[in-house]
Amino acid sequence: MTASAVLTTALASRREQPGVDPAASAPDLVAAAVAMAARFRAGGALHAFGDDTADAHHIAVEFVHPVIVGKRALPAVAHDGLRAAHLLRHAAGPADIALAVGARLDGPTRDALRVAGERGLLTVALTGPAPDGVAVDHLLAVPGADPLVVREQHVTLYHLLWELTHAVLERSP
Repeated sequence: MTASAVLTTALASRREQPGVDPAASAPDLVAAAVAMAARFRAGGALHAFGDDTADAHHIAVEFVHPVIVGKRALPAVAHDGLRAAHLLRHAAGPADIALAVGARLDGPTRDALRVAGERGLLTVALTGPAPDGVAVDHLLAVPGADPLVVREQHVTLYHLLWELTHAVLERSP
């Protein structure tokens, strides 16, 4: 089998794995969005971090620079996963939101979530299969063993979370 055929087969098998059904996740997404909207209304900011800094930056940009005309910018910052705990300890307040993203939620990400919880931040985590020992206010777990499939599903979920948070802010006092 050629290298191209092996790659094509491997990529096709990823597509056969079940992803998250956004409809099944709707109650958890709505609950997280309502809680996030309340924090934004109270003057809070979003602190995004995780196993992959690129996802954290993407999330922060979505909130700070909305691509849909008429959506307001919301305060958000991305932290490097290795320094997130330190930055949350010194730069975050109790009205803020800590949003962690990662297929595994590795040690530094877990440390940052722990610090966020201790400081009273709202904690939201987008993960792969529900990890043991992670205490958060809102856990959005994606089943699946392939971290690339999990990451793709996270992109869908955090875009939905962004949209729902805006919907709550626009429709309630």
